[in-house]
Amino acid sequence: MENPAAAGGLGTVRIEESFELKRTQLFLLVGVAGAMLSALPATGQVNPEAAPAPAQAAPYRYEAFVGAAYSRIRQVPVTYSGLIGGQASVARDWGKYFQLIGSADYYKLGVGHGFLPNPGSPSIYTFLVGPGIHATLYGPLSGQFFTELGAEHTGGESMSPNLSFAGGFGGGLGYSLGRNFGLQLTADRVAASFPLPDNNTSGQAGSTHRTWNARGTFGVVYRF
Repeated sequence: MENPAAAGGLGTVRIEESFELKRTQLFLLVGVAGAMLSALPATGQVNPEAAPAPAQAAPYRYEAFVGAAYSRIRQVPVTYSGLIGGQASVARDWGKYFQLIGSADYYKLGVGHGFLPNPGSPSIYTFLVGPGIHATLYGPLSGQFFTELGAEHTGGESMSPNLSFAGGFGGGLGYSLGRNFGLQLTADRVAASFPLPDNNTSGQAGSTHRTWNARGTFGVVYRF
């Protein structure tokens, strides 16, 4: 026959062992949960050195310019003081500072010297190519300097020859309106040689004389 006291003691031991087992399991569950929670912020962090760098836009290689232009006309002595027209140009950039520029100009609308009874109907067009340098001056403001060489034609004055080698130099300022568009203001001086008109009284009719025409342009630049 089983001793009641011994049976009661055995039941107490089993209850204590069950309590210890459940407490141990609870501690294990709490530890696992804590480890999982502490690992969650770490998964959201990215090593800056291992993160890929943001993609940068490729630098543009070309600049196209279209604008209004003005030129003095010194190769025709008795006419307007200047002509208004337009200019179009394309520049190819090499690196950060250097570029090659090609331009075409046409001038026809006469201005100044309105008191002349017969100023004629002169016109000028030029094709010039040359190297240039450009750099950012401050913020969106940039500057440039260029030289140019090509040909100049004078029309409407019965000159012979009416086509001459031409060359010059100039500079300008640019203002960026964004990555692709901007405004540009330039000024240059272009030299050419044309014959004097037949009614010239200096005794040098038909001989060529070098003249320098000051010019200016203002317009829009598109970079691509």
